[in-house]
Amino acid sequence: MSDLARETIRLDKWLWQARFFKTRGLATKLVQAGKVRVDGTPVSKPSRAVGVGDTLTFPQARQIRVVTIAALGTRRGPATEAQQLYHDLTKVKETGPAGPRYEGKGRPSKKDRRSLDLKRSAHLE
Repeated sequence: MSDLARETIRLDKWLWQARFFKTRGLATKLVQAGKVRVDGTPVSKPSRAVGVGDTLTFPQARQIRVVTIAALGTRRGPATEAQQLYHDLTKVKETGPAGPRYEGKGRPSKKDRRSLDLKRSAHLE
């Protein structure tokens, strides 16, 4: 199949159908801001046609996502169906402890809270 006859879909619509964004409007805003790259080229038009084999790079939450389009969707279905539309190439970062973790002891007592506050204030100094 030649490049002229390949099936395509709007970039913002595909990002929405693949469930990277909750609304199509959010996907559109991200593309218009120039924060999406298609095969390494920055794109600012949500109507940009994308097809199978294109690689997309875009920010999502606090990470940069890199995905290759595996299929074009016909609807915005459940998450399991949406995951069939792409291959995720994003490298997973190993993160350290983000803060206090639940240790299974229940709610901290007043004494525990005071000691936590002392540790935090000592850490800030």
